Amino acid sequence: MEESKKSTVLVTGATGYVGGRLVTELLQHDYPVRVMSRRAGSLTGRDWSDKVEVFEGDVLKPETLDEVMQGVDVAYYLIHSMGSDGDFMERDARAARNFGNAAQAAGVQRIIYLGGLGDDSSDLSHHLESRHKVGEVLRESGVAVTEFRAAVIVGSGSISFEMIRYLTERVPAMICPQWVYTRIQPIAIRDVLNYLVTALEVPQSKGEIIEIGGTDVQTYGSMMMGYAEARGLKRWLVPVPVLTPRLSSYWVHLVTPIPASIAQPLIDGLRNEVIVNNPKAHQLFPDITPMSYHDAVHRALDKLEAREVETTWTDSLGSSMGDTQPYTFEEREGMMIEQRLRKIDAPPHDVYQAFTRLGGQQGWLYLNWAWQLRGRMDRLAGGPGYRRGRRNPYLLRIGDVIDFWRVEAIEPDQMVRLRAEMKMPGRGWLQFEVEPLENGQSQLTQTAFFAPKGLPGFAYWYMLFIVHKFIFDGMIDRLKLQAENLDNPQEAEKPIVGRFKLLAGGLFATIVVSIGLVKIFSRD
Repeated sequence: MEESKKSTVLVTGATGYVGGRLVTELLQHDYPVRVMSRRAGSLTGRDWSDKVEVFEGDVLKPETLDEVMQGVDVAYYLIHSMGSDGDFMERDARAARNFGNAAQAAGVQRIIYLGGLGDDSSDLSHHLESRHKVGEVLRESGVAVTEFRAAVIVGSGSISFEMIRYLTERVPAMICPQWVYTRIQPIAIRDVLNYLVTALEVPQSKGEIIEIGGTDVQTYGSMMMGYAEARGLKRWLVPVPVLTPRLSSYWVHLVTPIPASIAQPLIDGLRNEVIVNNPKAHQLFPDITPMSYHDAVHRALDKLEAREVETTWTDSLGSSMGDTQPYTFEEREGMMIEQRLRKIDAPPHDVYQAFTRLGGQQGWLYLNWAWQLRGRMDRLAGGPGYRRGRRNPYLLRIGDVIDFWRVEAIEPDQMVRLRAEMKMPGRGWLQFEVEPLENGQSQLTQTAFFAPKGLPGFAYWYMLFIVHKFIFDGMIDRLKLQAENLDNPQEAEKPIVGRFKLLAGGLFATIVVSIGLVKIFSRD
C-alpha cells in the first residue's frame, strides 16, 4: 500500500472545526500526526496535544513552511478565509501556492483538500469561487491533490449548522428571502471525516475532484424546519421578495452570536445550488454510505447531552481559562456555560467532601430561601419541587436525588455532575470539579450548563443571569470556606457578604426569579 499507516500526516487548520476532529480520527487509525498552527500555544489543552508533533508555520510566510514539511507524506489543507474584505481571494490563492510549493520541495506525496460544492459553469459566489481556485492552485504545484467538495457540514460546532441552530431556536417566525429556498445537499461531519481518513487508503483518489453529500437534497428552509422538528419546536417560514445577503447577515448578527462579517459570505454562497452531480464518491468509496440530514441533526443534538458537556465543553473552557479568570461565561454550540474558579487552601479530598454534602438538610449554603422558592414554584407547575431531600447527608452515588437535582456522574475526590429535574424550557446541569495545586492547595471549578429550548429557553436564562451571579458566587465562596474549615464548622458559618448586599441581592433575586419563572412554562 502506497500510503500505509506508517505515513506521517500533516494537518493544517487543526484549531478549526474539521481539523481538530480530523486529528482525533487519524490518531485512532494509528497514523503519526503532525499539526501546524501559527501559534503553537493555541493547541494547548487539546485532548491530543501530547500525542502529535506540533510545528509553528504560516501559509502566508513561506519561509516558515520548510521545516514543517520535512518528512511529511500526506498533507491536509483545511485553511480558508471567512472574512468579507476585498482581497481574500488573492490571499487564499497566495496561501495555497506557498503551501503547494513547500510540499513539492519537501517531496510530499499528496495533498488532501476540503473545498466547497458548486458548479464551475454557474455564477459562483466569491467565496465558492475562491474555494475552487485554491484547489487549482494546489494542483499547479505538481503534488497529487485529492479535492473533496462539500456543502453545509452538519455537526455541533459547524458554523453553518450553528447558524441554523440559533435562527431556529430563537425566531418562531423566520423571514425567508429567496436564498432560503436554494437546493443544498448537506453532509454530516462524521461522513466528512470518514471520507478524509479513508482517502489515505484509496490511492485511486489521487488527482480527483470528489463531490460529497448526504443522502438527501434540502433547502436552507427545510433544514431549519427539520431542525425544529427534531427539537419539538413550532416554526413558520415567512417568504419575503427582497432581502440581500448583506441585510440578511445583519439580521443573523442581531439574533445569533454569529457576526455579520462571517454570516454574509455564508449567505452569499447560498444563492448557488450546491448538490452532488458526480457519482465519483460512491465509485471510489463504495463502503461509505452517508447518513440522511435527519440522522445528522439528531447526531449533532446528542452533543447537548451531559456526557458531551463533560468531555468537550468543560475541557476546552478549562484549558483556556488558567488560574487568572475566576469567572467566565460562554455561549457555545447551543449551550450556555457559566463557570467559576476558586483557589482553596485545602486538599482535594476536603473540597470534594464539601461539595458532595450540598442539598438536603444542609441546603445550598447561600440564599437557601431562593432555592426553596424555586422549588415551591416548580411544585406548583407539576415538577418534583424541593422536598425530595437526599438519601444520605454525606455520601453520594450515581442516580441519587438531591432536592430537584439527580446525580448523573461521579469521579471520587474529583468531580460530581448534577442534572436538573425541575421544570424549565431546556436542560440544565451543575458540575463541581476539584484538582490539586502546589503546596497542598486545590482549585475548585463550579460550572452551570444550560441547553435552552427555543426562545423561552434563552429568555429564561438571561432573566436569571443576575440571580445566578448572587447565588452561584455565594455558593462557591461558601464551599471555599467550608472546605478550609471542615474541622471548625463555626468558622465556616461566618458571613461572606454585608447585610445590605445580602438584602439587596435577595430582593433583586426574588423579583427576577418571579419574572423569569413566568416564562418557564410558556409553550414554544
